[in-house]
Amino acid sequence: MVQTTLIILTRNEISGLKALIKKIPFEVVDEYFAVDYKSTDGTVEFFEKNGIPVVKQLTPGRGKAFLLATQKAKGTHLIFFSPDGNENPADIPEVINFLNDGYDLVIASRFLKQSRNEEDNQFFKFRKWANQIFSLLIRIIWGGRITDAINGYRGINKKALNKLKLNTTGFAIEFQMTIRALKSKMKIFEIPTIEGNRIGGQSTAHAIPTGFKFIGLFVKEILIGNRF
Repeated sequence: MVQTTLIILTRNEISGLKALIKKIPFEVVDEYFAVDYKSTDGTVEFFEKNGIPVVKQLTPGRGKAFLLATQKAKGTHLIFFSPDGNENPADIPEVINFLNDGYDLVIASRFLKQSRNEEDNQFFKFRKWANQIFSLLIRIIWGGRITDAINGYRGINKKALNKLKLNTTGFAIEFQMTIRALKSKMKIFEIPTIEGNRIGGQSTAHAIPTGFKFIGLFVKEILIGNRF
């Protein structure tokens, strides 16, 4: 039986892959593959050269990538990892340990005491502040102690994930996952992570439109309650 599946999410991440490929602990997982959306920089070819299976994503959206990966994965536990330099592959074994200990959702948090956020050395920390505001709102409405509700670097029990019936298609997928896990009284744990600086490429999560989508999803989740 496949216990843990590592899912690598990419779109034009060749620079990050070349820098991180030898640091990813493939030996601690039972299955791994990439979900790639129309990369044109050699990302797919790099995966193939290194013997990493690729699932081609035909429609855009990070949420779509999560849902596609969930359908393809055989593991009991799923770990989502983006090789853009922000996410530390050394955290993967620890995520696995807590999933094996019975937690439904394990989030790598950039805002715990031992953590580092990419913006920590900047005067204006817009992404960090926005994330912390959304995490605070979640705590006010649904309780819990979540400090990083949005970070996509996370592991989740597949059976628990299927119960959440996630249906958003874009960057709010992790936000929706966190909210519905809290609604469902699932066991959630956060580990501190050291967020590195982005390696090559550019984020496609543009702050203002993404922020409005998060607000819209937050309001919708309040209105629907546990009817999902």
